Amino acid sequence: MSDPLKRSFSFVIGSLLALVGLWLLSLDKIHLGIILPVIIGIGLILYALCFKWIQKFIQASKLRQTLWRCAWAAFFLWLSTLLIFFGYLQYTIQQNTTPQPAAAIIVLGSGIENGQPSPTLKQRLDVGAAYAKQYPEAILIMTGGLGFKEQITEAEVMSTYLQKQHQIDQSRILLEDQSTSTEENLRNVQPLLKVRHISLSEPIVIATSDFHILRAKAIAKHQGYQQILPISAPTPLYIRYNSWLREYFAFMSGWLLNEY
Repeated sequence: MSDPLKRSFSFVIGSLLALVGLWLLSLDKIHLGIILPVIIGIGLILYALCFKWIQKFIQASKLRQTLWRCAWAAFFLWLSTLLIFFGYLQYTIQQNTTPQPAAAIIVLGSGIENGQPSPTLKQRLDVGAAYAKQYPEAILIMTGGLGFKEQITEAEVMSTYLQKQHQIDQSRILLEDQSTSTEENLRNVQPLLKVRHISLSEPIVIATSDFHILRAKAIAKHQGYQQILPISAPTPLYIRYNSWLREYFAFMSGWLLNEY
């Protein structure tokens, strides 16, 4: 690839990554899956704008040239692992659970905005409600504690949404309102299941986003859930691949923390 083409390609890709990321940040969507593309985008823009100076600096010594090549090799190696993860995630999403009776439906939280479920959380609640209507004997458990600067727990917001938007009777809904992570969600739900005489060996639905199915299922299995029935909600397109990128790091973090 010629130098002018490298500069143009870097500038265009960098601008797209930075602008989309900054737009999402302006919507208060702040997590690593958004921040990292912004950083990479700004880096590519600076590379394009300072291309001649950078090349001059690198060519000044053999060591700099070697380090530069190693840095790019490491970046593309990381990018290849990310693409493999995305491919496996897509494969997992397509393995839909065949609907069957379940003792309980656990809906995992995903944030609230202005006292209402976030778009991602609404999708999770909608698929959970559809399953609940198909199997009226199953109880529903909303998960999520009190967020930063929030006056009401995520679980309460989720319960209200199901009652108003899907006419789910309040008597069917239990609240797990102390957790702040998926690992805590699934662990804190267990006493609620026990009160209802539901064991971890019974079929239990976990309703969450498509990108989150892989990790949620792994955590649940590690905690002793034996018949996990995952159902996935589609992630809104505008945030989808940023969420997948975030999940890439979350999956590695969960492995390091021995969550599965």
